[in-house]
Amino acid sequence: MLNIIIFGAPGCGKGTQSVLIIEKFGLKHFSTGELLRKEIEAKTALGMEADKYISKGNLVPDEMIIDVITNAVQQLDADCKGIIFDGFPRTVKQAEELEKLMNGLGKPTTVLIDLQVSNRELISRLLTRGKTSGRSDDNLETIKKRLDVYATKTTPVNEYYQSLNKYAAIDGLGTVEEVFERIEAKLR
Repeated sequence: MLNIIIFGAPGCGKGTQSVLIIEKFGLKHFSTGELLRKEIEAKTALGMEADKYISKGNLVPDEMIIDVITNAVQQLDADCKGIIFDGFPRTVKQAEELEKLMNGLGKPTTVLIDLQVSNRELISRLLTRGKTSGRSDDNLETIKKRLDVYATKTTPVNEYYQSLNKYAAIDGLGTVEEVFERIEAKLR
């Protein structure tokens, strides 16, 4: 089973690369961002609580995210070829909980793919996305806050996966195809 974590700062191309990885390897996609946005759109209690954090550029509490992921993993079909985790884990505590969950199910994670892109490029990409997608969190003030939160809270996750020998840094600049070729080479 191929269980991948796709990782990197907001705007690094995780969603775009996830689609290609899913198509190539037949994996199930878990995006905490998408799961939470659906909850917000549906105005569920979880969604309303999550929106209080997301709209200000903050991370949703670990317990809320871990519950969402645990439920999703436990509902997988037996013939599932693997999972790509997009936007999770974002803290070391989440990473430790994910490892515990996946190891307990006999489906350990394979690798964390870290898409590396400069902050200048990330800001440019996110401002462009905000104009085309209408996402309320893609404005300059919130983007800068999200990048600061990423640097302080999620970068240690890289170190955690390095300590497990499950880490691969990938240059996230270039065409979509060039970045995917680098990822595919690591996965093979």
